[in-house]
Amino acid sequence: MDKIAHIGIAVNSIAKALPFYTNILGMTVEHAEHIEREDVHAVFLAGGGLRIELLEPTSQSSAVFRYIQKKGEGIHHIALETKEINGQLDRLSASKVRLIDKRAKKGAYNSQIAFIHPEAANGVLFELCQHT
Repeated sequence: MDKIAHIGIAVNSIAKALPFYTNILGMTVEHAEHIEREDVHAVFLAGGGLRIELLEPTSQSSAVFRYIQKKGEGIHHIALETKEINGQLDRLSASKVRLIDKRAKKGAYNSQIAFIHPEAANGVLFELCQHT
């Protein structure tokens, strides 16, 4: 893994959450996108060398909706950047690490992503990201 790509934060409403990140923390909106496959709106913010992804569910079938229902708004995942995502997935699988995704899939911001199951990482959901 090369670095932390971003921290994903689950919110009920991006419109309500955004002023804190932009006005109070001074971050700037980098990119916004609807991710239909995941039933979420995503907004990426940058500032001070940090990137944050706000995730708002767009349906009750969204994993982010279920997360908020169970745990409330807050940190959803930590994304780790890698240059060879499928190679990392093969290595993790060979090490018997429990994966949500065995192969990379299309993610936000024209990236390839895959998730490591939180049971493998003491309750933390990690996302692997490969930016193209």
